[in-house]
Amino acid sequence: MDRTYPCGVCNKIFSKAAYLKAHQSLHTGERPYCCEVCGKTFRERCSLKVHHSVHTGERPYHCDVCNKAFSLKENLKKHCQTHIEGRSYPCDVCNKTISNRSYLKIHQRVHTGERPYSCDVCSKTFSRRSYLKVHQRVHTGERPYPCDVCNKAFSQKEHLKVHYQRHTGERPYPCDVCNKTFCNRSYLKVHQRVHTGERPYRCDVCNNTFIYHGAMKRHQRVHTG
Repeated sequence: MDRTYPCGVCNKIFSKAAYLKAHQSLHTGERPYCCEVCGKTFRERCSLKVHHSVHTGERPYHCDVCNKAFSLKENLKKHCQTHIEGRSYPCDVCNKTISNRSYLKIHQRVHTGERPYSCDVCSKTFSRRSYLKVHQRVHTGERPYPCDVCNKAFSQKEHLKVHYQRHTGERPYPCDVCNKTFCNRSYLKVHQRVHTGERPYRCDVCNNTFIYHGAMKRHQRVHTG
């Protein structure tokens, strides 16, 4: 009979002592594998190895249809499903079609309001694990995306991309009304309110409306003193 290794805390059984040891860190909180770049720690060596790709930019898994690259094999597998002709999963609320069943489940949280991922520091909740992971950097101070020009570091890759355009001068998002250009799509979206007249921010005291959230906050000081 093959030898088995039971966990003394939850009685889960493992076929190898190494698997048991890795599992026990769930109970002990031990994270013995440390990234030498940012100091983040991990329970398993394989998780540290995957994390290294954040710093190296390594994406070893390539889609053989469109050549898009991924750092995780699981992400490649999900992506490949987008190329399967005729495969789609419709949302029963808004009829949007999603190429992957797991993505559909995530999308449906827009309608249900489900936010199953909670920050263990401030209890803020999120609809996606990736959003929680990014948020946690507020507490840890982790900034894994450094600019290779000025070494300024950022907590999100998108923020680095926007910052990098300050060095290159690139402004790839033009306004189709006045041709003013922007380095970020969200800046363009805010600018377009000048043309559309959209004023989405309303003062809850006097009902004045504003194009910019910051302008509304400044206005509210009139009421608060």
